[in-house]
Amino acid sequence: MPRHLVLILSAALLGLAGVVPAAPPLQAVDTIDLERYAGKWYEIARLPTPLQRLCVDDATVEYTVAPQGALHINNRCRTKDGSIAAVSGLATQHEGATGAQYQADFLQPATQYWIIGLDSDYRWAVIGGPERKTLWILARTPQLPPEQLEQALQAARAQGYTLDELQYTPQH
Repeated sequence: MPRHLVLILSAALLGLAGVVPAAPPLQAVDTIDLERYAGKWYEIARLPTPLQRLCVDDATVEYTVAPQGALHINNRCRTKDGSIAAVSGLATQHEGATGAQYQADFLQPATQYWIIGLDSDYRWAVIGGPERKTLWILARTPQLPPEQLEQALQAARAQGYTLDELQYTPQH
């Protein structure tokens, strides 16, 4: 084979090696029982976000049902100096939502807040956004048994998340 064809084929193959197929669109869970979902959840892990840069441990979120299928959200965490940081707001159903797609208004700019994985017994939940820049794994208890944690992680992977930068949240 002529040398120039070998070089062209090699360059083409090297170029293809860097191509990563696009993940399919993120899918929120189809239905959610807001009464069962409401209550306190512990943050098990998250992708780092500027919003939580001060949080070092004991991150929790409490949901209460609001009118018209919205959720009041109260986030709390312990900071490096031992104080508690808190932020509250409202998550409303995303316009044109097909399932558990919300928009959190207290995050500026408003953030897509989709429930993309949910244990059938509501023991854990996986929250993300369509651009896959946010991810939270939540549980009803401060720690998840390994098999349940693996189920939650698999739910995130199945949605196209890479978990290399996932940070686990210490709970005391």
